[in-house]
Order: sequence, then structure tokens, then C-alpha cells
Amino acid sequence: MRSILLLAYLFLQTAAAWALKPSREWVATPDSLALRYQTTALATPDHAQLAGWIVEPAANVPDQHTTMVLAYGDMNNMSHWLYQAQALSQGGYRVYLFDYRGFGHSSDFAIERQRLYYPEFTTDLRTVLADARQRFPRSRTGIIGFSMGTIMGSEVAARGGCDFLIAEGYSANPQRIVAEQFGRYQKTVTLPDEAADYALVARRVHCPWLLVGGTNDKNTPLADSVVVARQARWRQRRQVLCFDGGHLEGFYRLTEAAYGDKYVREVTRFLAGKRS
Repeated sequence: MRSILLLAYLFLQTAAAWALKPSREWVATPDSLALRYQTTALATPDHAQLAGWIVEPAANVPDQHTTMVLAYGDMNNMSHWLYQAQALSQGGYRVYLFDYRGFGHSSDFAIERQRLYYPEFTTDLRTVLADARQRFPRSRTGIIGFSMGTIMGSEVAARGGCDFLIAEGYSANPQRIVAEQFGRYQKTVTLPDEAADYALVARRVHCPWLLVGGTNDKNTPLADSVVVARQARWRQRRQVLCFDGGHLEGFYRLTEAAYGDKYVREVTRFLAGKRS
């Protein structure tokens, strides 16, 4: 158990960097963790080819009848998120992992390493979410996003068709990230033109939204998530789940008997409409 926690923690630390660092090589596949899964191959509206895995709920737990599309951060690929998928599967959730274009086994995409993110990644997430809804029409279907993936997640959720949004390490202000995180190191990082309108996205997210953040997160401060939750208007249900730790350490910190078990229980409470 200790070795699993350490490995998962190291994955999270490598996933916490900013600016794009995709990896083409999968470090593992779901069967290496004895997960029940199927592979998928999707085409986006602009003809990118996306590789994916659908991890089924564990056989020995109650099925939540819920599908979570996982949108990870700015580096590596979906294989680095298998421990999180395993924890969610043990909680009764179906988890749909995928590689953005230019990542993992998805199609080639010209990526400038100094770019923070590309709007095409939002297209990728929207395509996978639509596929999940089509495959599992009786399932509650939403997004769980991390770091850069919260940008994609909130943009997709703002367009509707999403039953819930879970965002850990919520990126509220890409411009500030570029100025503060990179300015001090005199490193040039660019943003897409679409980032100029990103500040307007949060107010258009109407599905239930759980914002998860660490008290010591220097990259995406917990205070940003608190502000977004407090800005909820009538019929917008938003809640903050905080933990003692840094950027993307939620599953690691919210662990009791098994990796991420407390994290998953808190997600379940939120989706059931309960407060922590």
C-alpha cells in the first residue's frame, strides 16, 4: 500500500508542472491494476483521432450509475492517472480516460512547449463527453478535471450537457498564472486568443460544481475556488472541498484505508446533494 501511495504521489508531482509536456509512452494500462475496461477510438469534429479507456466500476461495490470523464493536466498522458481511476472505480464510478491530441496514443498535433494550453483540447473533451453520453444514456455523466483540465472542463460544462463538474486545482486566471508562475523565472509562456474570454466562463456553469483545492497550493490558490463558489447564483450549486496540501495532492492527502478513499467518499456525498 505504501509503495502505491508513493508512486501515485510522484505521478501527481510530475503532473503539477505548467506549460505543455506531453508524453507518447503509456507507463501502464488498466489491466496492470486488474481494472475492467475497454478501449475506445474517437474522431473529433475537426478530424483528430483520440485514444481512450473506459474503466468500469469495480465488481464488488454498489454501482453509482455515474460516468466521469477525466481531463488531466498539461503533461504526460492518461496512463499517469490510473490510480485515480482505480480509486473512483472502487467507489462505484465508471471512469472514461482519454489522451488529448498530441498526447499518448492520440493523433499528432503540433504543440509549442511554451504554450499553456490549446482550445483544441476543449474540443477533445467535448467529443469524449458526448461519446460517454451516447454509450451510457442512463448514466449520470460529468467531468472530473485537474489543473489545466479544469479549463477544458469548465468550458465544456458552460456549454451544457454536463450533469456535474469536479475541478481540482481550478485554474481561474490563466493570465495570472503566466505572469506569476513564469514571470519570476523570466520564462516565456503564451496563451491562446480564447483565453481573453475565459473569465466569463465560470458564471455560465450551471451544473453542480465541486471545487477541490489544497491549502498550500501555490499554482492555483484555494482562494480562487472559494471565490467561484461564493459567486454561485440562484440554482447554481457549488461547494468547496479543501485539504491540507499542495497542487493536485487531493487523492494522496484524502486517503485513509486505501488510496483516495476519503476523496471518493466526499465526491459521492456531493453528488448525492449532501454537504461535508
